[in-house]
Amino acid sequence: MSRFLILQLRPETAASDNEYTAILEKSGLDAARTHRIRLDCEDLPAGLDPADYAGVIVGGGPGCVSDPPEQKSPLEARIETACLSLMPAITAQDLPFLGCCYGIGILGHHLGATVSKAAYGEPVGAVTCEVTPEGSSDPLLAGLPHSFDALVGHKEAVQHLPEGSVHLLQSAPCPYQMIRHGKNVYATQFHPEADAEVFATRIEIYKDRGYFPPDEAAALTEKVHAADILWPERILRNFVARYG
Repeated sequence: MSRFLILQLRPETAASDNEYTAILEKSGLDAARTHRIRLDCEDLPAGLDPADYAGVIVGGGPGCVSDPPEQKSPLEARIETACLSLMPAITAQDLPFLGCCYGIGILGHHLGATVSKAAYGEPVGAVTCEVTPEGSSDPLLAGLPHSFDALVGHKEAVQHLPEGSVHLLQSAPCPYQMIRHGKNVYATQFHPEADAEVFATRIEIYKDRGYFPPDEAAALTEKVHAADILWPERILRNFVARYG
């Protein structure tokens, strides 16, 4: 049985480990069925071919593809470059891919769409996502209701639908919550692996990274714990079930 490649872009060990555990729990995967690569501390193996995996899952991170090159640290630039280096093969061969938050920026940028902070950024918290007409028949959204809440927190966003892509989920503050390119390349703006506990960990870790005033961390933690986050993880499970 083929493994899933999980690429992580978070340079904080606590956040990376927490994200990986959440992906396993929410997707139903066990560690033996994954090849985990933390791009902050290891390079992609020479000759790595994404076609050798059942699918590729890209997690989130504090970087922004829209930041000018001179504003990116060497580590941020290296992480982003490594992830982007796999996208030509993934999109050309229509390989199973699921990018989460940072992952939609990676996919959008690769496809030539505008990714920027001009509009559609969302503060940390829950947002209501709605299935589009095209999304109603998509296999990754099978079993989900027409409307559900998910957790977000991002400074940049895809500003228009990339060419060759289908619009699957939308929200009032950010229209492009989930897209699909071809038949098998997906990305979400929200975090399908995240529940309240996961986001509480990230709020503490990233409270000084400009997502919100640090003194609001406690209130935001209470807010996410009060949110009703039940459905996003189904997308991860559907992805693994479909391609695993």
